[in-house]
Amino acid sequence: MATSARFGHLRALTDARGVFEHALLDIPRREHGYCVDDVARALIVVVRDPDHDDLRQLSEIYLSFLESALGADGLTHNRMNEYGEWTDQPGMGDWWGRLIWALGTAAARAPWASVRARSLDAFHRAAQQHSSHLRTVAYAALGAGEVASIRPHDEAAERLLRALVLAVPARAENGWAWPEARLSYGNASIADALITAGAALRDRAAMDRGLELLGFLLEGETSGDRLSVTGVGGRADGEVGPFFDQQPIEVAALVDACAHAYEQTSDVRWHRGIDLGWQWFLGDNDSGIPLVDAATGAGFDGLERGGRNENRGAESTLAALSTYQQAHRLGVGSRA
Repeated sequence: MATSARFGHLRALTDARGVFEHALLDIPRREHGYCVDDVARALIVVVRDPDHDDLRQLSEIYLSFLESALGADGLTHNRMNEYGEWTDQPGMGDWWGRLIWALGTAAARAPWASVRARSLDAFHRAAQQHSSHLRTVAYAALGAGEVASIRPHDEAAERLLRALVLAVPARAENGWAWPEARLSYGNASIADALITAGAALRDRAAMDRGLELLGFLLEGETSGDRLSVTGVGGRADGEVGPFFDQQPIEVAALVDACAHAYEQTSDVRWHRGIDLGWQWFLGDNDSGIPLVDAATGAGFDGLERGGRNENRGAESTLAALSTYQQAHRLGVGSRA
């Protein structure tokens, strides 16, 4: 996808405040407003794109939104209505972890010095808080790993990384390799965060655990020669798929984890996960239908048993863009 096409739908979902969360087909549903979760995902995608020359305006919009959500104490709002009013109280849900992930990524990767500096300042503000929720901690650790890549002795980043290592439960005794009784959502981000933390802390045991969990996911979510990720209902040991609805964000998380695993190990077997992820978007999936519109960069909102959800909201669009970025960056897949 050319740059102009790749970001066409994301631009259509974005106004001067942020990116609208939902769409009816390809039309933004302004009445549903914005959320930090999606604006954080958007900032990650635009600052790490290699063809960034025309993306600064988007990065400024998304960063300003996250800064406005974040309080001096590190707690953060998540939801804003279409009139620019926050509709919730500041808190510590997954959105806080995603905000830290985005700020850490922008601090390390944004091509513009002012964006890097503002992002690092906001990262440290948010990092005053801490969470006990595994996925929230994992998202935050991914941002901390980015900061550690440019500031190896950053105390806040190190604290978040160590918190993630401690938060992952031990292996279950029944032979089920996953540290929880059931796969739910954001599973690959847990493996990814362990790989990231292991690399940043020089903790080989943590990295090996992350690679083990990622291998378990990739094997369990591959059916023949296609990806078949866990659906919204989750999966326990012994349950057999395919499972629906399959969410694009789960594919993007798996691809991110495989990309980081390859960077740390140079093992080309992780290329397979990246390739399967991008091909899933192109139509090599359990319903045999594309989940991305190459003409606009729009991602469809879910893979269903009989086809796809035709709505093209922010989360799915950003998942498609993120997956394309990783495949293109690492030269994986003939059509990336």
